[in-house]
Amino acid sequence: MVEPRVGDATNPADVLAVAGHDVVIGATRPPQGHEDALLHATETLLATLAGTNVRLLLIGGAATLRIPGTTRTVLQSPLVHDSFRGIAEACASQHARCLTESRTDWTYVSPPASLIPGPRTGRYRLGADELVVDPAGDSTISIADLAVAVLDEVERPKHTRCRFTVGY
Repeated sequence: MVEPRVGDATNPADVLAVAGHDVVIGATRPPQGHEDALLHATETLLATLAGTNVRLLLIGGAATLRIPGTTRTVLQSPLVHDSFRGIAEACASQHARCLTESRTDWTYVSPPASLIPGPRTGRYRLGADELVVDPAGDSTISIADLAVAVLDEVERPKHTRCRFTVGY
């Protein structure tokens, strides 16, 4: 297995690699048992892009989104199966780290509770800190429509140094 290489904020080559770009999109999902790599990758990206004009758009997790009508987060709910607890906790740490960052222009994308296969419709609803749910209470979006929402944010930024979420 080839280990993915994470950039190094102290390496001039890594800093130069982002020069001239508008945005870096980070979508990291470390293997089970190595969830701590997510925070390391996030810290490296934030440090590498600090003080540049390059935006960072991180596709994170839903762990810290509130369940509609409650004060509980997804991480505090039964929505997180034990097999996903490690990555959910890592995503919560990743989001918390972003909230402390003031030197980098970052955006954090929290997907809904469920990503599903399906066609690209180009339709979705935006949210901030609460799961976007449909009338039946389901929090879903197709992978294709999540990609549309991410690219819409890249092309027309509306969420600077904050998080947004999407869903049908």
